[in-house]
Formats: sequence, structure tokens, C-alpha cells
Amino acid sequence: MTSEKAPERVCFELRVKPELLDEYIRRHTPVRPDMLAEIAAAGRRNYSLFLGEGGRLVGYYETDDDVAAQAYLAASPLAARWEAEMAPFFVGLDGRPDQAATPLTPIFQLEDQLAAAGDPLAPRERRRDDDAPTSTESDAP
Repeated sequence: MTSEKAPERVCFELRVKPELLDEYIRRHTPVRPDMLAEIAAAGRRNYSLFLGEGGRLVGYYETDDDVAAQAYLAASPLAARWEAEMAPFFVGLDGRPDQAATPLTPIFQLEDQLAAAGDPLAPRERRRDDDAPTSTESDAP
């Protein structure tokens, strides 16, 4: 699933039960190949999970259509089994983790603000100061 428009960026938060942190990490190091393929087939990419103090888990992914990606995973027997296995790891969760996570609201995105300011260069295209030519290099014929 690719398109010309910018991808949807999705960020969410869950809380892992502290007594189950080690097992949760083990189950994700690595995730089973069939589940990785199912996530990708749903249209999610650049997917990451970050673990903070006290079991705070923040997830981020990009997709062209989050509603379609959610529907794909909701209808997937493989994803349903995975989510059923993962559900006991979370504090105060009502439903499947992939459907009941708390969404986080974006407030800053560098590329969006640069574009709004009329900056034609994406950050990856910028030259870092240490990549700039020295006076000797720039004076060379």
C-alpha cells in the first residue's frame, strides 16, 4: 500500500505489567516471522515500540490508511491469536491491545513545519556543518 500523499503517522501508548516486562520483551525479541508478515501485509511500516519506566510502552508506525490497516488486522485470525497472547501483559486494557491502545496526539513534526515555513530542503538533504567544504576545498578550481 503506497501512495503519493504523506503517510499517516500513528503513535499510541500502553502499559505493560511490571512483573511481566521480561517476558514481554522476550516475546518481541524477535516477533514471530508470521506476525511480522501480517503487520506488513496490513500496510503498517516503520513500526517501532519503545519501553519506558514502569512499563510505559509507546508505539509508532506509518501507514497509508490506518482504518484499512486496523480492519485488516481485526479480521486476521493470526493477529487475533497474537493479540490474545499479548493481552494479559497490559494494565487496564479493555479489548485487544491493537484496538484498545491509547492514541497519542501529534503536536510537532519537523518536515511538516519546515514545509509550512517554505523551506525547500528536507532535513536529510541538508548538509551538516562538518560536511561543508573547508575554505581550501571551496577555493579549489
